[in-house]
Formats: sequence, structure tokens, C-alpha cells
Amino acid sequence: MDLMNVVNSTLAVSTQAPDFSAGDTITVHYKIKEGNKERIQQYRGVVIQKRGTGHTATFTVRKMSGDIGVERIFPASSPFIDKVEINKYGKVRRARIYYLRKLTGKKARIQERRVSL
Repeated sequence: MDLMNVVNSTLAVSTQAPDFSAGDTITVHYKIKEGNKERIQQYRGVVIQKRGTGHTATFTVRKMSGDIGVERIFPASSPFIDKVEINKYGKVRRARIYYLRKLTGKKARIQERRVSL
């Protein structure tokens, strides 16, 4: 087990992501390779969950594309994540807000949390 920790620590990619939690609205700037070109795609949505620790941590972001909900799982230590911006802090009482999948319209809104910076 000690050997696994050594390998994980040497191969881990460190990214400086801001501290966000479930319910926050974030924009993930994700690098996409198309042939020999590379571009950055912005994916803006609500954080549904954060899972795992260390370099195996992931977070799920849900956005509405028209009237269809789209969820995407991002590895927290991915080298393809350029940056993560927090647009809005949400006030929720759960760590994983799967109930948001069933809600539509005004019911799917999340109340904003006041943050002193």
C-alpha cells in the first residue's frame, strides 16, 4: 500500500481550483482537442455533487440545454481543466442534490448564499 501512495503522489496533477460545494453555479473552462487544434469550451452549470479525495476526486455539473438537463462529470485533477470560475454560491442543505433532476422551471432555482470575501 505504501508503494501505491508513492506512485499516486508522483503522478498527481495539481490544479488550483477554488473551493466550491454542491449548489454553487460554476463555469468550467475545459480544453478540447479537435485534430491538431486545441480550444477551450466553457461549461456552466450547477454542481450536483463532489465525490472522492485527492487526485481521484470528481465533481458533477448539471446544466440545462434548452429544456433537456445535461450532466457532466469532471475529474478534479484533470490536466484538461484550464480554470474553474464560481459564478454564484448556492444555499442547499444536502451534499448531493439529485432532487434537482426532477424539478423544472422556477422550482429548480437555488437560493443564493451570502458570502463575505
